[in-house]
Amino acid sequence: MGEQPIFTTRAHVFQIDPTTKKNWVPASKQAVTVSYFYDSTRNSYRIISVDGAKVIINSTITPNMTFTKTSQKFGQWADSRANTVFGLGFASEQQLSKFAEKFQEVKEAAKLARDKSQEKMETSSNHSQESGRETPSSTQASSINGTDDEKISHGGPENAVLQSENDRLKTAIEQSNTNAKKWETELQTLKESNARLVDSLQESNANVESWKKQLTTCKEESEQLRSKIVELEAKCNEVNQEKETNAQLSARVQELEAELQDREQELENLRKQAEIIPQLMAECESITGKLQAAEITKKELSEKIEVLQSDIEDGRQKQGQIKGDLKKFMDVLEGKIDELHEVRQGLSKLGTDN
Repeated sequence: MGEQPIFTTRAHVFQIDPTTKKNWVPASKQAVTVSYFYDSTRNSYRIISVDGAKVIINSTITPNMTFTKTSQKFGQWADSRANTVFGLGFASEQQLSKFAEKFQEVKEAAKLARDKSQEKMETSSNHSQESGRETPSSTQASSINGTDDEKISHGGPENAVLQSENDRLKTAIEQSNTNAKKWETELQTLKESNARLVDSLQESNANVESWKKQLTTCKEESEQLRSKIVELEAKCNEVNQEKETNAQLSARVQELEAELQDREQELENLRKQAEIIPQLMAECESITGKLQAAEITKKELSEKIEVLQSDIEDGRQKQGQIKGDLKKFMDVLEGKIDELHEVRQGLSKLGTDN
């Protein structure tokens, strides 16, 4: 079947700085696919991530590896074979938890696979040693137990079979010895890898402590920056208030400039009017002379009016006398008319009688 992906997620990939062993170096410019692969042929697990055509993670999971959560969205593990520490930044805490759970599952599976492999190696080694010990005795037994008659009757074919069996056992013993040496070499390699992993783990723990200190320092710096941000916001508010005040003052200055222009226009008008003041003074003197002449004329007219008023009074008195005389005349006339009326009535009566 080969290698097959068993779990896939997306994350930002980082590697520890090989120089300082403290700072993180981004291995990808953006979030990339990170997958767990299972190799059924070798019974092994790997974490693989590719950014374009570049392989940025190729880490074989061993039982000694540990995935550590350093924050709510960041985790890391040390790979002694790659001689580095990988870090993953996730978009959410849930993705980090799923990746950590899968890492633990794969680690347990790798441990079981290693234990089974060691059991098979021990069983094969014991079987080979037992075969090596039993083969000569069985050969000796077959040669001792055989009689001269059997050697005579079955000597040729039986010796050939025993010889081929002996050769096969020798080959198996040699193969077993070779495998034992190979397994010893692999065991020594595993021990060395284990020692390197322990060193890497200790170094990783030291780096974790250093990162914790850095995190504490960053938090303190963050608090200081937050306080500075609050101060800057307060200053910004003051600046905004000053801007508003300046805007108001600018508007007031514009109003005053407009008023100043109006005042200058009025002053210019007054200047123009001041230029015609001598002419107005001359006209005023002329008007004053005319007023004086008018006063004189008014006085004369007043005297004439008084004379006319006295004449009017005299005329009124005369008119009153005339009215009185006219009334008396009217009374006399009405009396005469009444007499004539009576005379007419008498004449009419006489005419009627006649």
